[in-house]
Amino acid sequence: MIQIIEFAILVIIISASGVMSPGPLFAANITYGLREGVKSGIKIGIGHSIVELPLVILLGIGVFSLEIFPEFRTIISIFGAITLFVFAGIQIKTILGKNKNISIKPKQGPIVTGILLSALNPFFIVWWLTIGFKLISDAMMIWAFAGILIVFVFHIWMDFAWLGITAFLASKSRKIISNRNYKIMILVLSLTLIYFGITFLMDVVS
Repeated sequence: MIQIIEFAILVIIISASGVMSPGPLFAANITYGLREGVKSGIKIGIGHSIVELPLVILLGIGVFSLEIFPEFRTIISIFGAITLFVFAGIQIKTILGKNKNISIKPKQGPIVTGILLSALNPFFIVWWLTIGFKLISDAMMIWAFAGILIVFVFHIWMDFAWLGITAFLASKSRKIISNRNYKIMILVLSLTLIYFGITFLMDVVS
């Protein structure tokens, strides 16, 4: 029980930085939220999960196939750490940069927008191919194929919660995107990413 709680905390903290980072999906969610409120956030979350679940399952199958190679875990740990550092750097640069224009005007409905902005987002794909792949691998070492579902459940609820909350807040205030507390929160999460990147590398050398 303690083990799964510790793993849940790990997945939630690492996932939070990706879920809450500014990007096309977040911007589209704010745009829809201004008009439709929390319902649009849930719909975008549904579209996002339509892409995310098959991807997680395919990566889980890949983990099962690649575990026969002795160097597998070392390689994904290194790539996972590097990606964490890169994502942290990108997020810190984004929130500290002068250009805060993240507006977007999607023409499709929120569900279709959630699908398109997830499937066509290279950062989303890279995150799962590196950081997410590492989490899935760790989970499958402990819980076998059930680990795939465990990672997905611990991750996906945050997508729905964040998209729903920010869509609701957007419907109440147009200033929520530039909120100072949001910047501080992203900065803290980015620093946390760097910490976990170091722990990934420590697993390799230990």
